[in-house]
Amino acid sequence: MSDHNQVKITTMDFSGERPKAENPLKIQDLSFRDGHQSLFATRGRTEDMIPVAEMMDEVGFWALETWGGATFDAMHRFLNEDPWERIRTLKRYIKKTRFSMLLRGQNLVGYRNYADDVAKAFVERAAHNGIDIFRTFDALNDYRNFETVVPVIKECGKHFQGCICYSLTERRLGGEVYNLEYYVKKAKELEAMEANSICIKDMAGLMAPYDAYALVKALKDVVSVPLHLHSHFTSGMASMTHLKAVEAGVDILDTCMSPYGFRTSHPALEPLVMTLMGTNRDTGFDIKALAEINEILEKDIIPKYRYLLDETKVSIIDINVLVHQTPGGMLSNLVNQLREMDALDKLDKVYAELPKVRKDLGQVPLVTPMSQIVATQSINNVLFDDEKERYKMITAQVRDLCYGLYGKTPAPVNPEVRKKALKDYPRGEKPITCRPAEVLEPELDKAKEDVKGLAADLEDVLIYALYPVTGKRFLKWKYGKEEPPEKVKPRTLEDVKAEQELIKKALAGKLVEKKEKEVPSKGNNLRKFNVFVDDEYFEVGVEEIGGSPIVSYIQQAQRQMQAQGPVAFAPTAAPQPQAAQPTPEKPAEPAKPVITASKKMESDTQGTPLKSPMPGIIVSYKKQVGDSVNTGEIVVILEAMKMENALPSPAGGIIKSINFASGDPVARNDVLCVIG
Repeated sequence: MSDHNQVKITTMDFSGERPKAENPLKIQDLSFRDGHQSLFATRGRTEDMIPVAEMMDEVGFWALETWGGATFDAMHRFLNEDPWERIRTLKRYIKKTRFSMLLRGQNLVGYRNYADDVAKAFVERAAHNGIDIFRTFDALNDYRNFETVVPVIKECGKHFQGCICYSLTERRLGGEVYNLEYYVKKAKELEAMEANSICIKDMAGLMAPYDAYALVKALKDVVSVPLHLHSHFTSGMASMTHLKAVEAGVDILDTCMSPYGFRTSHPALEPLVMTLMGTNRDTGFDIKALAEINEILEKDIIPKYRYLLDETKVSIIDINVLVHQTPGGMLSNLVNQLREMDALDKLDKVYAELPKVRKDLGQVPLVTPMSQIVATQSINNVLFDDEKERYKMITAQVRDLCYGLYGKTPAPVNPEVRKKALKDYPRGEKPITCRPAEVLEPELDKAKEDVKGLAADLEDVLIYALYPVTGKRFLKWKYGKEEPPEKVKPRTLEDVKAEQELIKKALAGKLVEKKEKEVPSKGNNLRKFNVFVDDEYFEVGVEEIGGSPIVSYIQQAQRQMQAQGPVAFAPTAAPQPQAAQPTPEKPAEPAKPVITASKKMESDTQGTPLKSPMPGIIVSYKKQVGDSVNTGEIVVILEAMKMENALPSPAGGIIKSINFASGDPVARNDVLCVIG
């Protein structure tokens, strides 16, 4: 290694302006994309980036990552924001620093490979709107999935950064699959594709410091383009890994502003700036300017998102990631999914299942969408398999993977799993070996036709093409065809303060403030009822006086219930009548039954119900009312954890009723349809 790359301390006066370093380390900031994606489930809003945008532009970053990854999905699905507008808005404030995005190769910003016409149009529109650097990766490191998007990036005059997804088959670098030779080979392939830079993408924080030194040094010896390292902090090693990579000569590192750093995110920028100050790798950044940005973030922005952090966890690291290798963002989704399914107690079994499924599926790197595919299938195996059969419920994406629609896996897929996954697969039971997109029909013209009269331009069409169900729903929100729900609207600091006050009252037992009033004495005819209102219930005393029941008292119960409908009544055991109690003129009316949380949990239609095994969104029904169906025949496609699950009919017969429509959210055990 040349002396130029060695870290050397130079003499400097810390009280004055420091001289420019001989070989300053370049920094890409991830706060506007992967920072909030990793910590806050990608819920960061554009309006919360604007207050510091101009200040960030002055820091001197190599680039700002502002787009791509899960932002496109989360913005239209959860935030009611147009993803394309974020680029344009931030460009009005950030005029010097280049914008970077994370592009999932032929997956673009979705969870499957899209047709070539969609891929070309997407990259062109991203470049037109202001993306300068396309960090491009493939979840299988199969660079055939770059062959469509890279020429468009080049034609638009933009920077193509090729990624190598970092993974392990052993505890450290080495083993049969992910060894030094593997990464050197991949780096050479990327340079041959004329990558402007190469990024090692350590999405789960698995890279140990000394492995980073060996890997960076080996790659610097064989490629001439700049080398970039992206490593998450999840396991706690990333800051040390960064330093060893700098010593080995890495050119660019990814960091976050400290309020967006650590945990499952990335190392914070500020400690690195101070560490390298006065060396030949000094970033040259003004630590006071960084502190001013952080003050705004800490005071005005982060409080809106704190509720998304797991405050029950004391440690900011998770060494379990070194065992299951699942990226932090995927872990939070996995835990939430199990919680919604009342199956959080199965988390340890899911962790144990993850490496088994990963091995069965060809030792795939656990990065989007492979991490979702492996995690969702692991959940399905834990919840639905039994001692007689494994892989009882196989997701559509696992079937696509086994067919070859994602590309070539690093190791062979388990032949038994492949055979089961491809049984009755619509495209055929023999897997393909060609570039995946070669078997995909063009999609763009059909998408244009599907949203004709709703989409205003090509960018609207692409939102729908990538996400047909949630994308169409967003376009209806955008153009006033439907009212967006409250949950997608922004939170303000005032909202946060009000919630904190409610929490304080709840903890103090003062959530319900009662007004003092005279309470009548309780008579012998008193009956008690439970009254359910939203997520609370109350104990109500009702006494019959002169033939008409009146409410005698209302007392809030000590515990809270799940939502039971607008208002529901359930009787408690009535007190035993006393000997002197007069006989009522007529018997009391029986109490009404409890109304369940979802109106679809039960059905008036007689027959066999097909219930949702998990919370999700209806993609489509394969049968309609009146259609005949056989036992085991697919009736509903349900999206859960962004993966599609084909739900079979539990009985043969006729579809008597369908309770939901495409795009509707459903809860676990909701009755999706009834077969009679």
